[in-house]
Amino acid sequence: MKSRLILVLAVSALFLAMTAGVLPAAEQTTDFDSVPVKGMVTMIDLGAKTCIPCKMMVPIMVKMDKLYEGKAAIVFIDVWQNREQAGRFGIRAIPTQIFFDSEGKEVYRHVGFMAEEDIIAQLQKMGVSG
Repeated sequence: MKSRLILVLAVSALFLAMTAGVLPAAEQTTDFDSVPVKGMVTMIDLGAKTCIPCKMMVPIMVKMDKLYEGKAAIVFIDVWQNREQAGRFGIRAIPTQIFFDSEGKEVYRHVGFMAEEDIIAQLQKMGVSG
């Protein structure tokens, strides 16, 4: 019962964050040609603002954006609002996280909710520390 209450509270907080516009800054851009960011390790989370697992990613993405500021680009793209980006990145399910090295080469792809510790571990494998 306690874990269910925590989950309900977490989802409610995520919904409030989503509706308040609390998203990583890079999501706000429409300059998708600059993604992945040249010269910087880039993590792209492709999802939708109305998808439950995507909403669960919001606080993690916000935290990663702050933690890796200046060290790695953390980007969220809503593929329901920007459908062409789903095709560009070969998205078949959301959320999907794609990690690119500093030269823009894809090095890792994950489909589904990705836990904070897994994101950190992947970024560390790529030589980026928080």
